[in-house]
Amino acid sequence: MAVTAAMVKELRQATDAPMMDCKKALTACEGDFEKAKEWLRERGIAQSAKKADRIASEGSLGIKIADTYKSASLVEVNSETDFVAKNDGFKALLGNTVNQIFTTGVSTVEELQETGYDNGTFSEFFTQEVARIGEKIEIRRFVTVNAGENGVVNGYVHANGRVGVIVAAKCDSEKTAELMAPMLKNIAMHAAAMSPKTLSYKDFDPKFVEEETIGRIEAIKKENEELARLKKPLKNIPQYISRMQLTDEVLAKAEADIKAELIAEGKPEKILGNIIPGKIARFIADNTSLDQELALLDQKFVMDDKLTVAEALEKEAKSHGGTAEIVDYVIYNLGEGLEKKVDDFAAEVAAQMG
Repeated sequence: MAVTAAMVKELRQATDAPMMDCKKALTACEGDFEKAKEWLRERGIAQSAKKADRIASEGSLGIKIADTYKSASLVEVNSETDFVAKNDGFKALLGNTVNQIFTTGVSTVEELQETGYDNGTFSEFFTQEVARIGEKIEIRRFVTVNAGENGVVNGYVHANGRVGVIVAAKCDSEKTAELMAPMLKNIAMHAAAMSPKTLSYKDFDPKFVEEETIGRIEAIKKENEELARLKKPLKNIPQYISRMQLTDEVLAKAEADIKAELIAEGKPEKILGNIIPGKIARFIADNTSLDQELALLDQKFVMDDKLTVAEALEKEAKSHGGTAEIVDYVIYNLGEGLEKKVDDFAAEVAAQMG
């Protein structure tokens, strides 16, 4: 028999299942209302739908990296509780999800749900697994990064599943790209530990840098007031906080000021050329605090803090006789931007008793 909009609406009201699933159920059951309800229950769709108003802000990140290091996928799957995120059923579902993303190459959650899986869609498989686990679980976001010509991709998810990173680089040759895979893993681990927000200072919005400069200078001034009260050494107040602000004019003035200061100290003219580069490097370091905190390439590399990440990458590529440049960087922090639900257990019990 034909399935009408009124029938779909009635089944939705009775089960809280999505409209399309209600239509599928009625079609499969030839319009039989009770059988359609059972069809939805067996697949866990009605049960899952009733959890829709809950907040899933726990969960885990999953990653899949090609054996060739030419592509990698990173996914965030959320659950309501950390407890469920640790069980084997959830871990298996996370693994199946990231594998499906990696294999199909889809770019949205909606596309992923419609991909074929076993004898149905991935959406049907996912819903059934969620019903077995018994808690609201949802795919929040994912990304797949592909290496282009002479490219390499690697990544890392921290053991607790709460931080995940993918890094991609372009090299001078396929040989260099192949040899750089372990280094990219190290850089991904660095990023998971240090949480840089962007790849380079070049990615900053100028307005953001301007506002941060004012805020940071004022914060140091207030801190210095307290240090002065305690008769402790004062902190240096920088003029700038990002390489973005260090124009050619700014650097030229800094060099002129350094030179004048050295001459005033009585340093011989002939040795100034040996001193000034180091002083300029220190000036840059003192005036790029924002970059060092938030930009991956400008951070001190955790495995060799004498070098920045960019310098460590260059050194490693050079040791293989080539060059490498990081061209893509993705970091996911579990639950970032999601509101966490605080349960009122007493109120819940009272409601149940009522």
